[in-house]
Amino acid sequence: MSDQIQDPLKRVEDQLKKCVKCGACRQNCPAFTAFQREPAVARGKVALAQHILADDIQLDDQTYEAMSKCLLCGSCVDKCPNDVPTDEIVIAARESLARRRGLTTFHAAVGQVIKSRTRMKMGASMAALLGPLFFKKVPATSGLRLRFPAPFIGNKRFIPEIAKNSFMDQHPEVIPGEPGKPRIAFFVGCMTNFVYTDVGEAALALFRHLGCTIIIPKGQQCCGLPGMSGGDIKTVRDLAEKNLIEFEKYEVDYVMTACATCGGALHRLYPLVVGKRNPELRARLDALAAKTMDASQLLRQLGLDPSETGSGEELRVTYHDPCHLRTHGISKQPRDLLKGTPGVELVEMDGADRCCGLGGTFNVYHYDSSMAINNGKSEAIAATGAQVVATGCPGCMMQLADGLKQHGSKVDVVHTLQLLARTLKR
Repeated sequence: MSDQIQDPLKRVEDQLKKCVKCGACRQNCPAFTAFQREPAVARGKVALAQHILADDIQLDDQTYEAMSKCLLCGSCVDKCPNDVPTDEIVIAARESLARRRGLTTFHAAVGQVIKSRTRMKMGASMAALLGPLFFKKVPATSGLRLRFPAPFIGNKRFIPEIAKNSFMDQHPEVIPGEPGKPRIAFFVGCMTNFVYTDVGEAALALFRHLGCTIIIPKGQQCCGLPGMSGGDIKTVRDLAEKNLIEFEKYEVDYVMTACATCGGALHRLYPLVVGKRNPELRARLDALAAKTMDASQLLRQLGLDPSETGSGEELRVTYHDPCHLRTHGISKQPRDLLKGTPGVELVEMDGADRCCGLGGTFNVYHYDSSMAINNGKSEAIAATGAQVVATGCPGCMMQLADGLKQHGSKVDVVHTLQLLARTLKR
């Protein structure tokens, strides 16, 4: 059977056999904590995937919903004694379901939006323009609430404001640095480009401080992870190839991300999910992955001395580990940078490496469960007495802010880079 028509689950058939149903995943799975039902846990997903592959189960709404109850956080993979790659299995199962049943209306719409940067830009501009009609300001915060319920959003959710001007529109494609210093291509990411533009500004300030030349490829697209959540691997593959072509245009030493999710796409999921079908493409994606580094990781490698950033207001700070950084072994670097920053007192929260409950479209389909997972995180942050929680993922920033505001907390949520760059002169 050709790869064009082969069931995606055939690619992970041998991995499915590695699961011995021991149940070690239960105690590490945030989805199981929220749902307390076997289909939500890793071994339940593996069993379901086996039935989908064998074609001996009805592919009804209940089957689709069960497979959607996964945040792809990788906690089960980290703790599995048999090294079962459940996240890869879930991605394959969602693609298989999408092929057999079609995409959901929601994920079809998501695909149409993320596959076009122009369309995303137009949508963001309209949201910024019409925001006051549909949203109201949250008192004493910088966020918004819907004035009335809307499908998939409701009106409980904290929603950050859309930037009036996107980050990429505010900067030239090439920002020259000092001769002999590293050349860095910046994979900006959608949240940084359209919402948290200050994160992008902080990244520029820090790498310019180190004398680096920064290239912001104007043709870069969404990383595609929202599409992967719904099994829309075709859109993910198309975006991966467009991003690959765009970043291959430039001779650079590094590709830098300031978003854990985007980094996870470039350094793992592109080669794993997209490159498996095409050896030549896989080699090129591997080369891109080898150059890709999280901003905190790269700052440490390039020797940033946090004490050089100057002293600001004394702050008690705690740190949340984004899943896509944790699973890539990036946890010490941001902490070391924060500890060395003048004015910052870093205090550890309980369960800093536990998922915040976002999980891409998991937060959309299962919002109440997503926030139930987040409750423990909000409580852990509050228990530290910190004034600020830092993290390395704009998606986590949005989720943490939502949870904290629903708890009535005044703790600020920032990106690690914003704390590091807070006193740098631009």
